[in-house]
Amino acid sequence: MPTPTYLGPSFQLVDTISIQELTEQGGFQPRARPLLVKGAVKQWPAWGKWSFSQIADLRRKDGSEVVFKFQNGLVEQGVTLPPVVQPVGPYLRELEATAAQIRADWSQDTGLCPDRQWKQLKPGEKFHLNWAHLNSFKANKVYLAQWDILNEFPALRRDFAIRSLWKKWRWTWEYVFIGPANTVTGLHYDFPNNWFCQVRGVKEFLLFPPENRPHMCQSQKYDWGATLSDINISRLAEQPRESAEFAKTNGLYARVEPGDALFVPKQTWHCVVALEPSISLAVFGLTLPEIVLEGGPSECRSLLHRLHLYRWGNCTCHKMDKAPGGHDA
Repeated sequence: MPTPTYLGPSFQLVDTISIQELTEQGGFQPRARPLLVKGAVKQWPAWGKWSFSQIADLRRKDGSEVVFKFQNGLVEQGVTLPPVVQPVGPYLRELEATAAQIRADWSQDTGLCPDRQWKQLKPGEKFHLNWAHLNSFKANKVYLAQWDILNEFPALRRDFAIRSLWKKWRWTWEYVFIGPANTVTGLHYDFPNNWFCQVRGVKEFLLFPPENRPHMCQSQKYDWGATLSDINISRLAEQPRESAEFAKTNGLYARVEPGDALFVPKQTWHCVVALEPSISLAVFGLTLPEIVLEGGPSECRSLLHRLHLYRWGNCTCHKMDKAPGGHDA
């Protein structure tokens, strides 16, 4: 837990608009800052069709259960642990069983930005977060992350109006993230733009525009689509240097509720804390120039990595026995 006097970064609420207002304005326009669109997902079939139990009932073509490699704890910071291979169905049914109880126990003190604070904030107002919230649970959870479910079950693609998120053509790919309350996604930024669509549960997003980069303690740990930070928001008290740099940043806060869609621009640092069991879909997209200018270099680094010529043994895609420097980060 950070010291009681640690305030950390200052935050402001992310720009927010309703889907009705956005439609009246002619739809989404390209922008360099995050945007929270309230109610966007509620217009799609997924809003009524996607639940933990419905996804748990999915079966492969041969009738067998879906088995997946679950993410084992944080991959962005510290040691990368081997994945946990297990069936998807029992995991999802357990999440559904706990979701109602978590909602029943909800209080005005829940979250990094508790309800009593969040509901009174005004646009442009600066505030600090309750970092003690992260001390109330173990952040490293087994997490169903980056499941390319829409490729595995193509019929489900009709449940999301993905092409409506951008006016012009983009090459897109999608990952589903499903996990319990109190999962944490570590600080990083992605090289493509991302629409993060929340179907079930509530998540807190902390976002840091690119100008904060000098204070983000960029990591040497390799990840195919992302640049990582050494700042672990769950262990700030153990990272005095990183915590001091982190406190110099200026962030944006988004409470992403069921039915919302959050636009996360490329190179925007962000981390995520789940307040409830959640189902989320991340839709990444690249224009043709971005495929050449940004996707090309990323693929070159990936090839060099697979050839053991670029950050081999310090990555999110292979098990690490210890963190760089011989200690746990």
